Amino acid sequence: MGRDDPWARGGSAPDPRPAGRPADAPWQAGPSARDSRQAGPSADDPWATARQPADDAWTSAGQPAHRVPDAFRGTASNAESDDLGNTTPRVTSKVYGKPRSGQAPVRPLGGHRGGPPGGDVPGSPGGGGGGVRGPRNIGKIVLRSVAVLLVVLIVAAVGGYFWIGSKLQTVEAFTDYSGRPAATPGEDWLLVGSDSRAGLSAEQRKKLATGKAVGKRTDTMMLLHIPDSGQPTLVSLPRDSYVPIAGHGSDKLNAAYAFGGPKLLTKTVEQVTGIRIDHYMEIGFGGFVGIVDAVGGVNICVKQNIKDKKAGINLKKGCQDMDGGTALGFVRTRKTGAIPDFDRTQRQRQFFSAVVQKAASPGTLLNPFTSVPLALSAADSVAVDPDTGLFNLLSVGLAMKGGPVTTAVPIGSLPTINGAAVVKWDTAKAVRLFDALAEDKPIPKDTITK
Repeated sequence: MGRDDPWARGGSAPDPRPAGRPADAPWQAGPSARDSRQAGPSADDPWATARQPADDAWTSAGQPAHRVPDAFRGTASNAESDDLGNTTPRVTSKVYGKPRSGQAPVRPLGGHRGGPPGGDVPGSPGGGGGGVRGPRNIGKIVLRSVAVLLVVLIVAAVGGYFWIGSKLQTVEAFTDYSGRPAATPGEDWLLVGSDSRAGLSAEQRKKLATGKAVGKRTDTMMLLHIPDSGQPTLVSLPRDSYVPIAGHGSDKLNAAYAFGGPKLLTKTVEQVTGIRIDHYMEIGFGGFVGIVDAVGGVNICVKQNIKDKKAGINLKKGCQDMDGGTALGFVRTRKTGAIPDFDRTQRQRQFFSAVVQKAASPGTLLNPFTSVPLALSAADSVAVDPDTGLFNLLSVGLAMKGGPVTTAVPIGSLPTINGAAVVKWDTAKAVRLFDALAEDKPIPKDTITK
């Protein structure tokens, strides 16, 4: 046996070579492990899975970036030995993926794997070093921007609310007196429209056909009841209503304003209705026009053709959009109805409902180009009692969105007293109407008048 023959070591192992084979050609009888190793891999070669040619892709791709644990060394399926007995691991990792070219070490996929302590690998997604920002970072930037914008809007809204609220004109409208009605459920407003021309220039007076009268008188008076739940009720109080006025005997209702201003008017209304007034609001001609124009006009349905030079209008029958000046003439005219003042109160209620509902609509409130001018116009032209603010005015608009029940005090007769035509209420129906409101109940249907 030759010296290099591995089977000759020790001299005790039997010769596995088939009998009759020449000694100088021991491996020519057929395929074996050593033949396979010399001839290259084949389908049946058991060495094929443990050894690859020198130009195999994994060897040309460079060595792994990290030391392979010892557990992978020395196994037939994961390693191979060179002629000196050194073991080279052959490992495929999900971290490195498919074979690659080049000699640089493989960079870990984000996170902190192999990266610098305390941070991601520079240049990796989501990491430092100026790399491309990941979706998570972009989302944080968007959320922070939205949060900042919301804070700015809230601060602006709160600041604007108090600023506009500070511009509201106030007027003392209440006084305590013996026998004043106790507080009643819901909210009760006394709404007063005066014929004041304050703030109007000579040109505006001519355009609006308001005349040259000085001072102010109550041209419109309405009682608005907002219940704790349910539909509001808007009741017209005819200005010629013949009622008792404290310290002045009996006279027309609007005379109470002339005698003692808002305080005496409020007191007179409380005494004849039995309802305690919670809020007072007054508006003149100029403010009326400004508010209508601030909401972009209102749509009013006209029942008949109306032509009135004194009111400055020439309207055709049908529904139409009206600007402030036209709406003012519409509610002031006395050219319609058998009893002009009764017809006027109906138009006043119709107009008030239309303008308040539009002012409280989402299209107006959510649009700063309409809501801000409206708020400023209201602040400049509306006078309220000291305890009434913008929030209270907004609550009126929200309560009126669905439309109120509208009526006037039931009329009993139209006598002439001391040479003046006056209106006397139907006492029985009027009492039932106001009792229902005081108890926060729906008003009886037979007390509703058009």
